[in-house]
Amino acid sequence: MECPPVHQYPDRVRIDTLKHAHQTRYGSEPEIVVRVPGRVNLIGEHIDYCGYGVHPMAIDQDILVAVAKVPTRGTLQLTNLESKFADFETNLTNLKVQAQASWWNYFLCGVKGVLVELETPDSVLQFGLNCTVHGRIPHSAGLSSSSALVVAAALSTLWALDHQMAKKDLADLCARSERFIGTQGGGMDQATEILAKPGTALLIEFNPLRTQDVTLPQEANFVIVNSLADVNKAAGSDFNTRVVECRLATKVLAKLNNLSGWREKTKLIEFQEALNLNLEEALAKCTSQLHPEPYSKGELCQLLEMTTPELESQCLSPNTLDVANFDLFHRSKHVFSEAKRVFDFKSACDNSQDDKALTELGRLMAESHQSCSQDYECSHPALDQLVSLSKTAGALGSRLTGAGWGGCVVALVPLEKLDGYMSYIKEKYFANLAAAHGRDLNELIFTTQPGGGALTYTC
Repeated sequence: MECPPVHQYPDRVRIDTLKHAHQTRYGSEPEIVVRVPGRVNLIGEHIDYCGYGVHPMAIDQDILVAVAKVPTRGTLQLTNLESKFADFETNLTNLKVQAQASWWNYFLCGVKGVLVELETPDSVLQFGLNCTVHGRIPHSAGLSSSSALVVAAALSTLWALDHQMAKKDLADLCARSERFIGTQGGGMDQATEILAKPGTALLIEFNPLRTQDVTLPQEANFVIVNSLADVNKAAGSDFNTRVVECRLATKVLAKLNNLSGWREKTKLIEFQEALNLNLEEALAKCTSQLHPEPYSKGELCQLLEMTTPELESQCLSPNTLDVANFDLFHRSKHVFSEAKRVFDFKSACDNSQDDKALTELGRLMAESHQSCSQDYECSHPALDQLVSLSKTAGALGSRLTGAGWGGCVVALVPLEKLDGYMSYIKEKYFANLAAAHGRDLNELIFTTQPGGGALTYTC
């Protein structure tokens, strides 16, 4: 990322509002503003932490952070323009991140990640930071507002330390940094928010991180609908349970197929590649060798030749220690089939001159949601309802996006049906939803274009 900043943010009214709030809170103006977009995942849900590629794009909605260095050594002060988010203050020395889903803890993840990565001694911190946050990404909606805070904090800290970092390295750093709060994500959110380019979606693959710009069909119109069923992947164990189930499925499949070093394998892609299987063959192995019923801890210990303490320390995470049964069959079935859908989606985009391209994209999105709902069980009744309503309203396909268990759906809608789709969803879903009363519907259902990644702006 460039340091010092060289960009001019186009919405001067918003910047001036942020600057005024910062000066009112701290008594001085900010020096820079960091902007980080949210992201929507078009297809490829819950497979990045299994090593597989995903197909997201950055969205117009973003987070801005006004930043200033101050002479108060080692202090960090945070304020948020949304009054429901309380101010926070801490010391940068021996910075601690609590495993709880408060907004400032995500910010602390990014700060700590940079300080740890650069092995920054306390003696270097001759300054403090005052930061003012203004977010337009719906929170707890699966559009990556939490990861945007992590990225914004990392960029703010790098600027304060006058340090440059390649974008791919920063994306990897931010993915690792978010794990301070307890989530075990794979890096899609952070990579999208940093590496995205205007006008294109991304195909992101991992280990090592690599990206391809993918041009979407010109006729493609994506609509995001907020179900208003809040979700925060750090607040419960559902997200990490799925990560653990995929990790356990990897070890069980590797052992059943007599792979050397099976104990060290943690991602389903490692099992697939070790046997030189294509995704269809890996799916066939999964469905023939794993039983559909959940596996108990006792059965897993027997299969993996581990004691219960060994299983817990080597395979589980702190907030999954009390989980009694693990579904390996349906979770790995979703991962292998979803990984194939990602590449089929890119292929359809590459052949966008084909009259059937949009229909194919819609079909893949619909199949993805069905798999997320039935096999990965990460949907929510509100999301399933919106997917059903979207089909009736003329969408070619729709699916949950983000971690699931609430949040948003993304729908592919032909241009000629766009107005009718928006009106139908507003009437059939939001009109009788108590949580929507008094809300601006344009913030709950909106179209978005593929946007660019994070940047730092002059004030």
